[in-house]
Parts: sequence; structure tokens; C-alpha cells
Amino acid sequence: MNVLVINCGSSSIKYQVVDTEASSALVKGKIERLNGAESYDQALKDITDAVSGYRIDAIGHRVVHGGDHFSMPQLIDNAMLAMIESCVPLAPLHNPANLTGINAARKILTGVPHVAVFDTAFHSRMPRRALTYAIDAELADSLKIRRYGFHGISHAYVAQKAAEYLGSATNQLRLVTCHLGNGASACAVEFGTSTETSMGMTPLEGLVMGTRCGDIDPAAVLKLVREKGYSTEEVEHLLNRQSGLLGLSGISKDLRDIEAKAAEGNERARLSIAVFSHRVRKYIGAYAATMGGIDAVVLTGGIGENSVLMRRRILQRLEFLGLMLDHDRNNDCRVSHEQPVAEICADHSRVRALVVATDEELMIARQTETVINAQSVFAERKVIPIAVHPCHVHLSRETFEQLFGKDAGLTKAEETFQPGQYVCRERVNLIGPRDRIDGVSVVGPLRERDQIEITRDEEFRLGVDAPVRPSGQVDGSAPITVEGPLGRVHLSEGLICARRHIHMSNEEAEHLGIHSGDEVEVAITGGSRDLVFRQVLVRISPDYRLEMHIDIDEASSAGLPIDPDGTYCRFGGGENIKAEILRHSYRTY
Repeated sequence: MNVLVINCGSSSIKYQVVDTEASSALVKGKIERLNGAESYDQALKDITDAVSGYRIDAIGHRVVHGGDHFSMPQLIDNAMLAMIESCVPLAPLHNPANLTGINAARKILTGVPHVAVFDTAFHSRMPRRALTYAIDAELADSLKIRRYGFHGISHAYVAQKAAEYLGSATNQLRLVTCHLGNGASACAVEFGTSTETSMGMTPLEGLVMGTRCGDIDPAAVLKLVREKGYSTEEVEHLLNRQSGLLGLSGISKDLRDIEAKAAEGNERARLSIAVFSHRVRKYIGAYAATMGGIDAVVLTGGIGENSVLMRRRILQRLEFLGLMLDHDRNNDCRVSHEQPVAEICADHSRVRALVVATDEELMIARQTETVINAQSVFAERKVIPIAVHPCHVHLSRETFEQLFGKDAGLTKAEETFQPGQYVCRERVNLIGPRDRIDGVSVVGPLRERDQIEITRDEEFRLGVDAPVRPSGQVDGSAPITVEGPLGRVHLSEGLICARRHIHMSNEEAEHLGIHSGDEVEVAITGGSRDLVFRQVLVRISPDYRLEMHIDIDEASSAGLPIDPDGTYCRFGGGENIKAEILRHSYRTY
């Protein structure tokens, strides 16, 4: 597919025609010094002329702020444009330009679908504890004050490129991605999902940037107002336009200029470099802690891809995490579209350090292609049976023998719909710091690693902090004590809140155009409250039978008539209660 990617700024438009099959740009350009809707109209006419020699199958627009409306790319229509416009107060410098460009493009480039791809969408899966500010909850809700995050298109792209280089999938890795340029942000990509990011309600929060201050005590703003008489506009201009590297150095917002002055002995330039690198390193350490471990640090953006000095300063003193920088590799590092990934850590480094050339335009083109293809794929709804799983445990042979004895074996009580899976008669108790849950089912067969799956309600009851994870991903998860007839076993990890997911065979997935690790939106109807679940993970295997798995809390939210005793139950996708896939929710490339 050939996708025309349009990225409208406040005074410029960047564009590319991207061949998604070849992953390459056929033509690219930039039009600058725009002012007003009429100049955007003329710019789009010029762009149309510039790309007239190429077939255009779809148009992908970058939109900076999707608020809490959009967690995925979407086909543009008038209703959607109204929702984008409602986000203007959250991004007054960006969304108006995005809207102006979209309106101009829709008037000129008719007959092809237009898709909006949101910079905030990748972060829409952040847990509530990460996106919530500690202010009055009702006030925050009324004004949409929460953390949204930005640079999501870039973070998603470089996470995927890093995973490909490491020979893994993003949903098997814990990464810290750092987009470092005039705008800068860090992101904790935990098994394919953004679970933390440094930018907040606006792009002002977090790392030091070219002209933005990043993290600052709100009392400092009040001091400017009270003691210097700054107006709202003056404070906003200071923090967004006159701070960051520019404010620290007094020289420039461009790190190249600052590094040159630092080499000459300029103290403010040296301090600028120290503050910038310290802030990035601090976030890397914090995100390693929130994820319970880290597999790789990924650096991208103008600074991340090009500054040898800044990479060295950022990655020093991370040996305690297992990251060992190779200075020769760092000095020789060069990345490009042809060679997008370079490794700059030592061979014996347990945590990898990668430099990745970002390509937001390619990511926008691919997500646009996904939306277009999904329009026909999901025109015919697929009805899916629903399985409601209560709190249960999967035990290793070692743990099972400690709890039940070396001569004990699993006793099958009930088959599940998935081949080879069954609920056992054996029961255990879960003991947390705050409370306990007794009579929890053991699900067979025994596994290589222990995994205990609970709901959010049960997490609070036990007094633990269990991450939301796909089944099987227990590295760095929460600890728990399991009690059986012969005593207790304390597990240092293994406790998770399992992500809702769909089991699907290869044939069914191929028919729907879905890949393992994709996410879809699913509508559940027939209960007392019809509900749409976003971000439903798809798991594919030739051994799977089609079935959606949700927990007791999720079933209750949809008003399904579940057993109050919390036993396994199944709804077979009949006329009354059923689940239907609506569309792709998100795909990480």
C-alpha cells in the first residue's frame, strides 16, 4: 500500500509517500512558513502536485493529542474531528494545526480514506496508578487532568525494531525507550505495552528538552507569579520556550552548540549536559524498578542517535542493572534507514544498550494500512464463546510437591474448553500482607514456572501490587505465599492480574487477518450491561479453540450471570450472551 503521510505543525507540513510493503519512502518533502488556513490549503495543493506521479491508497495524519477518546488509529469522519477538536485545550499548540491540515487535505485529496494516528495512543494502556495525578479526583476528572504521554509513535516503533534485533517479540521484553531530541521523553515498554512515560498532561513534564523545562516544582511557578508578577502567558512562554537546554546554557537549544562550548570550558554548557543526562539516567533506573527488571535500554531521536557524549553520560553508572557500555562501539555508532539498529554495550552486558533510528512516518503509514485493511476484515462479525476464570494457580512440579507431597498428583475435576487444560480438585490458599484467599483452584497440567492469577479486587484484598500481564510473563511480577496441606511456599514472583485475551487457532486468525499479539476491540452483549472491551490480546496456536478469557471482575462489569462462588463458567456464544470482535484495537510493528 502507498500511504501519503502528512504531519502538520504550527507553521510547517512534512510529508512522505511511504510504500508499506518495501518500508521505504518514495518521495518526501517539507513546506514551511505557513500562516492560516488559506496557506495550508495552498500547501496541500502543492503537496498533491508533488506526489501526483504516485498511486495514493490512503492518507495518514499525525495527531498529537487524542485525549482519553482514542487508544488507536481511526478512520477520519466528521464526528471524529469533533472529538479531536475537543482535545485542543490539552494541546493548544499542536491540535489546531493538525485539524487545519486534515481539513485542507480532505477538501483536496478526495476519494481516498484518511486516517488519524495519535501520538498519545501508545500510552493509553498505562495503569491508573501511572496516569493519575495526586490532586482532587473530581476536579481532575472534570478538567481531564491526567498523564497522557507523547512521542508514542516513536516509542512504539523503536521498541519493535529493538525487539527484532534482539530476536524476540515486544511482548516478551521489558524495555526503556528514550526519545531524545528537541522534545525528549522516556517510556517503560513492559511486554509490548507502555506502562510509564515521562511526559504528562502536556509535553512539558519529564526530561530536560531543547526549550522545555521538564519536571519542576509547581511552587516555583507560583513564586514567579507572586514575586515577579508573571502572567499565565508569560509563565507558559518561559517554561515552554525559554527553558530546558536553552535556559540552562544561555547559549542554544541545540546540543551540538552546547557540547562545543562545554569543550571550551563554559561552565553553564557543562551543567546543561550534566542535568540533561542525569534526568534521563534517573528515569531509566525508575522504570527498571517499576517493571521489576529490564532487558534493554533504547536510545533514539536526534540526540540519542547522534551524540556520543550524551549516550556515554546517560549510560554510565548503570552497571548495577547489568548494563556495561562499550566505549569503542559507542564512539563508532552510526544508524540510518538502511542500518537502523546499533548495539553499544559490551558482549558480557546482561542488559543491552541499543541505538535505533526512529521512523515515525513509516509507523504512521503502517498503522494507517492496518485501519484500512480492518474495515473489510471485520465487516462480518465473529461470535466468540466466553470463559470466565476465577482466581486460580498454575504450579510447577517443585512447588506442587512442597505443598501436596512428592507422591501426590493432580486430580482432574473439570475439563476446560482449551485442549489439555483442566480444573483440579486440589485447592490452595493465597496469603498476602493484608489478607488471605482460601480454596483457590489449581489448574493443570503442571508448568515449568509458577503463575498465580488474581483480579484487581483480590489484589487489593491481599495487599499486593500485581502487574497486569499476559499469561506466562511472570519475570519481575509480584511475590505471594501459597499454602497447601503440607505447609507454605513463598514465591518471590509469579503473581499477576492476567490480561483479558482470546484464544484462536491459526485458521481462524488467518481468516480474520489477525496476528498473534494483536489487540482487538470486543463487544459483549446479552448480560445486564452490554460492554465493549478494548485492548483484548489475541493468542494464536494450532492447539487453541476459539474462546475469550476474562476474569470475575470483568464478567461482573458486563453483567454476566456468574456463579457467586467464583467457579469456572462458560458462555457458548449463543443468541443471549456473546462476544463479537469489532476491529483491531492496536498492533505493534
